[in-house]
Amino acid sequence: MPSTGTTSCQIHRISPGHFGSLKDQLVEESPLEIRLEYGHKTQRRRLPLAVTMRTPGQDEELTLGFLFTEAIIGDIRQVLEVETLPALNRVTIFLDPAVKVDPSRLDRHFYTTSSCGVCGKGALEMVEAVSCYFPQPGYPQIPAEVLCGLAQKLRADQSLFELTGGIHAAGLFNASGELLLLREDVGRHNAVDKLIGACLRERSLPLREHLLVLSGRIGFELVQKATMAGIPVIAAVGAPTSLAVELAEANDMTLVGFLRDDRMNVYCGIERIISGRFADGR
Repeated sequence: MPSTGTTSCQIHRISPGHFGSLKDQLVEESPLEIRLEYGHKTQRRRLPLAVTMRTPGQDEELTLGFLFTEAIIGDIRQVLEVETLPALNRVTIFLDPAVKVDPSRLDRHFYTTSSCGVCGKGALEMVEAVSCYFPQPGYPQIPAEVLCGLAQKLRADQSLFELTGGIHAAGLFNASGELLLLREDVGRHNAVDKLIGACLRERSLPLREHLLVLSGRIGFELVQKATMAGIPVIAAVGAPTSLAVELAEANDMTLVGFLRDDRMNVYCGIERIISGRFADGR
């Protein structure tokens, strides 16, 4: 039976005037092993690549997004087959023989927790994969009042968050504020990989006309993943880190934090935001 992403447990709830037992919903967290098979027919190799803690569901999207944002693949046509084994928590990607894989570059003993997408990487330069996509300066143009409403739209569609309160979301919006795609996961980086993996599979990359909206803080690894997909704008309800701002500035991206109904902090890329009614203080 496919996972629902949640599991139940018996808890005791204590509040003023109440002390009782009931069932609560928890978000699922379990390991996923990612494997590669590559090389020519007579020299095919299978390589255990990574283990990530994730919420089960959309494992193929997660794996494709992970390989793309790690610059292991650059196009869905490089993938011959995806073998998903939910019972074993394993996904194997079979690469086209023409794809060159350098095992020494991948020998980083990948282990990603649900809170950190870059654990196990030996040096900062190993993290900074080079994107083939670059945003257009000052594009797209987004009214500030549209941006302010995106966090609420994201929250309204977070079905697993409503059940558990313990899951992150990544939403893809257009410049008019329409939610196009949403993915949830216990790991914020996994939610972004699932979203990018879905777009990769649908051959809709690069995402130069889109906005990425996040339910938590903005870490370096999330800006890196958005950079790989060509996303020009990231907005989040939480704060960015200093390295996230540096990377966004270096890639001419717009970075917005503390997104609320009537306010936001713009850390870089203000030229993409149209002030509208905010300009006169209304």
